[in-house]
Amino acid sequence: MYTTIVDPKTLHDHLGDPNWIVIDCRHNLLDYGEGRRLYDEGHIPGAQFVYVETDLSAEKTGTNGRHPLPHRETFVEFLRSLGVNENTQIVAYDAGVDMFASRLWFMTRWIGHGAIALLDGGYASWVEARYPITTEPSPQHPHGNLQLHAQLDRTFNANDVLAEITNNGNTADGSYPHAVLLDARGAERFAGQNETMDPVAGHIPGAQNRFFKENFDDRGRWKSPEQLRKEFAEYGDPANVVHYCGSGVSSAVNLIGMHIADLTGAALYPGSWSEWCADRSRPMVTP
Repeated sequence: MYTTIVDPKTLHDHLGDPNWIVIDCRHNLLDYGEGRRLYDEGHIPGAQFVYVETDLSAEKTGTNGRHPLPHRETFVEFLRSLGVNENTQIVAYDAGVDMFASRLWFMTRWIGHGAIALLDGGYASWVEARYPITTEPSPQHPHGNLQLHAQLDRTFNANDVLAEITNNGNTADGSYPHAVLLDARGAERFAGQNETMDPVAGHIPGAQNRFFKENFDDRGRWKSPEQLRKEFAEYGDPANVVHYCGSGVSSAVNLIGMHIADLTGAALYPGSWSEWCADRSRPMVTP
């Protein structure tokens, strides 16, 4: 069972394996139709396409963030519709050095299915290896028998985060002794500069910043477990780390980075900044 990443050769060796399902998660937050267009232009043979905005998100209310999670039972049924069984190995990919396959990875673990891995380097690494691509529609799998199980990673809601930053007491340097809030957005958005996605610029008080792309090397592959372990060590006990971002998508990249480094126990706040800032009574650090 693969639970973090697989290399292109491993996936190629399993093309056509009935116990493996490949899912294309390519997406663009500024052009919702781009992912499907890219899929139609070429994809890994047998891969099924998912829409981040609908398949991997619930309806937005204006207060629940830009990518709210659906009900867990709803997502289980969606994966069944793709043919996922209890023993299915899922491999997800996006364009590479991106965040959308990690969203599917987190959500699949959230409903208790651990056999989910990302294609290391994404679609770009597959093309680079000169493995086959196709424009043909992928065959539909028989309806799967996946069941709902206990989630494999902890999640925080807004009240959990608020309790951490108001009840634990902050130290002289502005940090908090228990929860370590780790924001996966780029440094400018974390600082409240050039905010283009959300109505309020800034971050949650006490948070630290680790841009999700810091988990990849210069070739667009995931850094080694040893390197990731060294980099995440500055945040202390993994069980105290709470990941968030703009809408609960790129934060999953930091979470999987910790898993690759064998640093388990961290939580993820799915609502993230877009949910947090929707309630102006919540404390915020703004420019």
